[in-house]
Amino acid sequence: MGVIARIKEDIESIYHRDPAANSTLEIIFNYPGMHAIWIHRISHKLWRANWRFTARCLSTFSRWLTGVEIHPGATIGRRFFIDHGMGVVIGETAEIGDDCTLYHSVTLGGTTWQPGKRHPTLGNNVVIGAGAKILGPITMHDGARVGSNSVVVKDVATDNTVVGIPGRVVATPTNQSKEKTERRTEMAKKYGFDAYAVSPDNPDPVANAIGQMLDHMHLMDSKVQELCQAIQQLGGDVCTKKLPELNVDAFDEAERNAASNRIQDIDKFDPSI
Repeated sequence: MGVIARIKEDIESIYHRDPAANSTLEIIFNYPGMHAIWIHRISHKLWRANWRFTARCLSTFSRWLTGVEIHPGATIGRRFFIDHGMGVVIGETAEIGDDCTLYHSVTLGGTTWQPGKRHPTLGNNVVIGAGAKILGPITMHDGARVGSNSVVVKDVATDNTVVGIPGRVVATPTNQSKEKTERRTEMAKKYGFDAYAVSPDNPDPVANAIGQMLDHMHLMDSKVQELCQAIQQLGGDVCTKKLPELNVDAFDEAERNAASNRIQDIDKFDPSI
């Protein structure tokens, strides 16, 4: 893949994972995590070409510029996203798969001074929360998730969620939970918003409430579809028109108008009253 195509892929991945991203120019100039990844790709090539001193100098410059420290020996996959970035440390023998996400103050560190493999390996689609420490030559398998400020020193199986110090598994996927999560994700996409953090194992009561609403909407859609099919078989003519799509932009506009009205009310406020 060419350099320009890789840069476009990086920018697109940020659009998918950060709702705060408003424009391509904003991403290019204001995302230090992405800058650190771009500089790392150059330093990693220098490292592999045995230009070790130059590679380390470039990575040190990147740390000064972005607040993200990535050793030039680390191996990083495609569409890697470091959100906020400040304080992230990635060690020399760390390996990161595709579509992984790290938040600020995450450490992929070692636990020994002995040479060889001493840093973690991350599979694909791994998410590590802010402040978490992943230590030693362990493996975070595909889809693993780590809660904020956790300390993980053992392997984490596929799609498991780990929290605490030391990290312990709090959610092990089952066929039923996987089916529910996939169903909620599809319903969320249908109605125009992201289902991030509405997994059934999430302790957030608001997220759980949203998840239950998605389940209810899915059930109602299924029932209505069955009723329509039964009426059609009896000769009726119903459900022939496509349901109108939800216009999310209308909600955004209403929110902006409400914010503008609040500002006007504050400006009109007389503190001497």
